[in-house]
Amino acid sequence: MMDPHTAAPAPEPSRRTERERQGLGLPLGRLFGAPVRLSLAWLPLGALVTFLYGQNVLVDRPALPAPVGYVVGAGFALCLVVSVLLHEVGHAVMSQRLGMGVRGITVEALGGYTETEREAPKPAAELLVSLAGPVTSLGLGIVAGLAAAVAPPGTLAEQLAAQTAFANLVVAAVNALPGLPLDGGRALQAVVWAATGDRPRGQRVAGWSGRAIAGFCLVAAVTLYTSELLSLVGMLVTVLISFTIWTGAGQAIGAAALTDRLTGFDVARLSRPMVAVLSGTTLAEARWTVAQSGLADPVIAVASPDGQVLGVLHPEAVAAVPAERRSRISVDSLVRHLTPGHVVETGLCGLELLRAVGHDPSADYLVVQDEDVIGVLRGAELTTLLESAGLVSRRTPR
Repeated sequence: MMDPHTAAPAPEPSRRTERERQGLGLPLGRLFGAPVRLSLAWLPLGALVTFLYGQNVLVDRPALPAPVGYVVGAGFALCLVVSVLLHEVGHAVMSQRLGMGVRGITVEALGGYTETEREAPKPAAELLVSLAGPVTSLGLGIVAGLAAAVAPPGTLAEQLAAQTAFANLVVAAVNALPGLPLDGGRALQAVVWAATGDRPRGQRVAGWSGRAIAGFCLVAAVTLYTSELLSLVGMLVTVLISFTIWTGAGQAIGAAALTDRLTGFDVARLSRPMVAVLSGTTLAEARWTVAQSGLADPVIAVASPDGQVLGVLHPEAVAAVPAERRSRISVDSLVRHLTPGHVVETGLCGLELLRAVGHDPSADYLVVQDEDVIGVLRGAELTTLLESAGLVSRRTPR
């Protein structure tokens, strides 16, 4: 089962809205205020598990009524989905404790993922969040194994508990393999990051390790099948898992390359200082206020009497006003209003900043530290840097 504890960054800025993202899958509730969902792709898999397990129960216990066998099969499918969910909850709890936040949890056909609000600030945090899932699965496997040990021998309860224990131990072992997108790959990434101080290098190493694991599993599955040591179904499942690991590893390698291209893409470097003037101020008064501030190349912001920033003046618009008219022109006639919610925190950089502005990279954003507005991130600078990194198409003059 695949279990990346954070959603792999896309090569291009995601354009899904919050409503669209939360609308995917069946809602199971909320954890730390974040939605928990069951992917629709899991439903056919759940039905298949119910049927196959039910058939197995009926073959082993021919006297059992058919409906009862399929109810037991549904119970095993439920145990699997709850196990995957608790695995993800392990990631989420650790992420929340370490201040990374939780954006959402999704249980999918081959596992699940926990999407965090921000990336791990340090290798230790990455390591702890990564290992929380496999440790949770290991604990579930031990508990289910103990339940099987105390259950009456030969009963359905013993069988269900034993196979739930086995499934959780397999999930823990597979996810501990040191290759992305598995949890062990995140742990390897953290170790390389800590040793070299280079996060993208850790991601690349773990990504290529993931591809090596996928290739080994594929070759092993085909070899065992041709040697009649593995069934056709077992081989096909292993091939599917290998393909999923290979794809996830490739995404990680691509994300590392993207991070390298985003060197210098941070709020502290790109933002401009801000000088706020009240709505109704003339342009001449605003320019005088800027001159008195002593700040280098600040952005003029227009604020309401209660201190709310309404918008900013673009240098091009200010420069276009003749000097003799500046004392008669109000800043309100030149203001470019900011889109509500266009706010970024001063510490954002790299992929985190790309995700924050990816839906509208040409817009202006207020830069905040705690609850204070301390500057403006100009859309023009953002677009220029994104163009230079090859992340958006260059604009051609018409």
